[in-house]
This record gives sequence, structure tokens and C-alpha cells, in this order.
Amino acid sequence: MKKYTVITLLLSIFIALLGIGIIVPVMPVYAKDLGAGGFALGMIIAAFSITRGALQPVVGSLSDQWGRKRFLMVGLLIYGLVGLMIPSANTVFHLIAIRGFHGVGSAMIVPIAMAYMSLLAPAGHEGRYMSYLNIAIFCGIGCGPVIGGCIYDFFGLRVVFYAMALLSFMALLLVVRFMPGNDGTKSVTKKKLLAGFSAMLSSRKTCGILVARYATMIVMVPTMAFLPLLMSAWQETTGLQIGIVIACRTLVNAVFQIPFGRIGDTVSKLPLLLGSSLALSGLIFVIPSIDSFAMMAITYLFLGVTEACVWALLGAYASLEAKNLYGHGTMMGVFSFAMSAGVFTGAILAGTSMNMWGIVSAYHVTAVAVGGGSLLAGMLIVSGDKQAGSPGRG
Repeated sequence: MKKYTVITLLLSIFIALLGIGIIVPVMPVYAKDLGAGGFALGMIIAAFSITRGALQPVVGSLSDQWGRKRFLMVGLLIYGLVGLMIPSANTVFHLIAIRGFHGVGSAMIVPIAMAYMSLLAPAGHEGRYMSYLNIAIFCGIGCGPVIGGCIYDFFGLRVVFYAMALLSFMALLLVVRFMPGNDGTKSVTKKKLLAGFSAMLSSRKTCGILVARYATMIVMVPTMAFLPLLMSAWQETTGLQIGIVIACRTLVNAVFQIPFGRIGDTVSKLPLLLGSSLALSGLIFVIPSIDSFAMMAITYLFLGVTEACVWALLGAYASLEAKNLYGHGTMMGVFSFAMSAGVFTGAILAGTSMNMWGIVSAYHVTAVAVGGGSLLAGMLIVSGDKQAGSPGRG
């Protein structure tokens, strides 16, 4: 039963995130056609992050009490509806509102999937199981931009969003038909949201894990939403080329998930986490100096490797904290909230920097923020291990 649950979950998440990936190359173009500037483009991303971030801890905690399947179903339904609604947007404000609704659905998908995988992972295999989920996420997001770029080039903008809706409804049918109603929540140690959050704040190690997740998510807006604007300044850039660059990052990220997950289950995580986070900061800094498709694709390949290490190690850290201390839904809800907070910060930081100093500065400011946050996270994790008195494999 566990094997089929894992397969159904991973396939559903892959299909749903494929739909999300499809719209990545065209969303900034669509927003710009509606009159969005740098700040408005950031707010379109931020609206998604605000609603997702606000609901993730609540949904995670409730899923420990009520079960996870119903939340996953509602989230996929919202994804499908959003794909049908976006083409009807005729103002930037309307698009921001739809993206806010999109965030509500997202709060019920990835955090719930993370809680499922954390619950199902055998002891000592937390990194590997979280890596399986990351593979589904990044394969979906990675393949999506290539497909989305092709659809845009051959069939136009609206068809891209309708394709997202179709894929979301397909994933919903999979969950309804094959996911078991009983997911084992009754056997999980549960903490109510406020009690769990208070316990997390009192643990330096948990705070360090959350700060690391927050800091490394700041990169998402400039590396995803601003990339089409950066590349479109070159001569004869196509939607397919933009999709390929994004796919280089996400597919390589997927390929390296299991190796880094296995490493995270067997050796000390912190040196690898800190090194890969600082490398991520350096890569973000050099992106705006690149002026060719080939070099941008190569840079995004390296970006994918560093992010694979970060995602696998932080997933293992979070799963262990969930099992030992807080409950799967509660921990993964707050962990996902840290992700959303990072994306929101990145949207505001990059959007404001772009409006004030230009798109190059948006990347440089982001790189500094990622590096500083990663160093702070490392210090908190080290301090937390000393606080607990047993560093183990942390």
C-alpha cells in the first residue's frame, strides 16, 4: 500500500507542477502586455507567495489532525480553475488577484506532499524520500517551460494557460481515484500550530534550518520571473530558448536529488549546505553579465547542481525535525512558509532594486541577501547542535 501511495503522490505532483512549469516562460510576457513594470511584476509573484505563505502553516497543522487527501484535492482543483481564469485577466490588478487565489491552492499541494513523504520515509532514509519528491517537483517544473515555450511559439498565449488547467485536473483525478483516504495521521505526534511554532522558535537548530530555507528561496524571482526580461533584450531570443535555460536548471536539479539525498542521510549535512548556498549566491551575482544563450544555459546547469544539494539537505533536516519533534504536517507547513517568505522577500527586493537601479542590480542585491542569510543559518545550526549537546550527522 505504501509503495502505491508514494507512486500516486509523485505522479500527481509531477503532473501538477508540469502545469505550473508550462506558464513560467509566458507569465512575465503576459504581465508586461497588461502594463506591468518591475514592481508590479514582483507583486504578481508576491501575491502568490503571500496567500500561500499565510495558509501553509495552518493547512499543515490541520492535516495532522484531519488527514491530507482532502487538502490535496482542493489544491489541485484550484490550480485547474486558475488556469482557466488567467486568460480572462484584463488588468494587472486582476492578474495579481488571480495569482493570490493560485497561492491558496499551492498551500494545499506541495506542503501536504512533503508531509506525506516525511511520514512515509523509513528511519535513516529521510533525505532519499524527500529527494524523490523533489525529483517530481523539478521534473515537472523543468519540462514545463520547454513545453510552454513551444505552445506559446506555435499556438499563442492563452493555450498555455488552458494546458495548465488540463494537467491540474488530470492530477486531481489521480488523487481522487488512487490515493487512500487513511494516511496514517492518527499515528503521528501532533502539536497544535501555536504550540509547534513556539517550540520551533525556541530551537536554534530549527530556526537555522528555516532561515536557510528562507534565504535560498530569495533567488526564485530574479532567476525565474526576470530571466525572460533579461534574455529578451538579446537579439532573436525565442520562448523556446528561455524555456530550455530554465529547464537546464530544474532538470539537473532533479538528476542530482537522489545522490545528494543519500549523502545527506550518511554524512554531516552542514558543510555541504553552507558551501552550496554560498556557491548559489555567487552564481546569481554573475547571471546579468552573461550575454549568450549557451553561457546562460551552462550557468543554469551549475545553478541546478547547487540547488539540488540545498533542497536535498534541507528536506532531510526538515523531515528529521518533523519526526522527532513537531509532527509532519506542522513542520512541513512552517518549512513551506519559510519558502514562501523567501520568494516574497525576493519579489519585493528584486522588483524594488530593478525599478531603482536596473535589472543588473536586482541580481546583485539578491546574491548578497542569499549569502548573508546562509551564513546566519549556518551559525544557528551550529549553535543549535551545541544547545542539544549531540551534533550527530547535522
